[in-house]
Amino acid sequence: MSYIEKNKEAWEEAFDNRINGWGDAVVENLQASSAYYIQPALQAELDQLNLAGKHVAQFCCSNGRELLSISSHYGAVGTGFDIAENLIAQGQMHAKQLHVPCSFSAMNILDIGCEYHQKFDVILFTIGAITWFQDVNALFQVVSDCLKPKGIMLIHDFHPLMNMLPLPGEDCYCDDVVRLLEHKYFTAKPWIENNGMGYISGDYASKTFTSFSHSISELVNSTIQSGMSVKLLNEYDYDIGLSDVYDAMACRYPCCSWLRKYKHNDASLVLSSENIIK
Repeated sequence: MSYIEKNKEAWEEAFDNRINGWGDAVVENLQASSAYYIQPALQAELDQLNLAGKHVAQFCCSNGRELLSISSHYGAVGTGFDIAENLIAQGQMHAKQLHVPCSFSAMNILDIGCEYHQKFDVILFTIGAITWFQDVNALFQVVSDCLKPKGIMLIHDFHPLMNMLPLPGEDCYCDDVVRLLEHKYFTAKPWIENNGMGYISGDYASKTFTSFSHSISELVNSTIQSGMSVKLLNEYDYDIGLSDVYDAMACRYPCCSWLRKYKHNDASLVLSSENIIK
């Protein structure tokens, strides 16, 4: 069984073991505020794009809450892809309840077919998406194929430096301050875990899942090689994933990044990385 197939099993198991009704309040939250699931830095970027009526895809969309928020807030037509069938089913249910123009497909992103080629004005990755792919060259080629000319890829994700930091539970972790960088920045060694999917399920003895580290240069070079050009790269000093851990330490390392890329024939990409620790 491939690592992607194992990851699919792990994500579907995590959703079946979700805690505190994770995902159940999406409709209620979006009815109260259409921008509820749009992170502020992402919203500032999206505000510039005139998305009304545009076709926006989110790769690795989880249960689609961010895409539903974008469609509700901006009037965009959304298409979400994720490998976990039960997460996608929840997204489909919420789209019907909200009466927004969003559709969802359960599939391996790398298997997205030619029926989606040159279909999207914007393709979005958010926190924790890129790490699930070993080969970002192959991933970004799918993105390039699916973007319209002048289309934009947006990545708003952990800064790769965050993979060097110790996490709670590791021997070198300190509650008060980041004392050292524990892991290598340049590494092909995957992260292999079996302790649950955190924000969905909490910690438990889960099916095994695998993720990968990618440097900023790898992301930028893979973008260029796939026929896109980088228009914007920002780094931020706040942590979009473990905010209760590192933000509380007043860290000033790069914790998050933001990248915008355009497809050739005048298409583009934006990359944003958020996490800077002092």
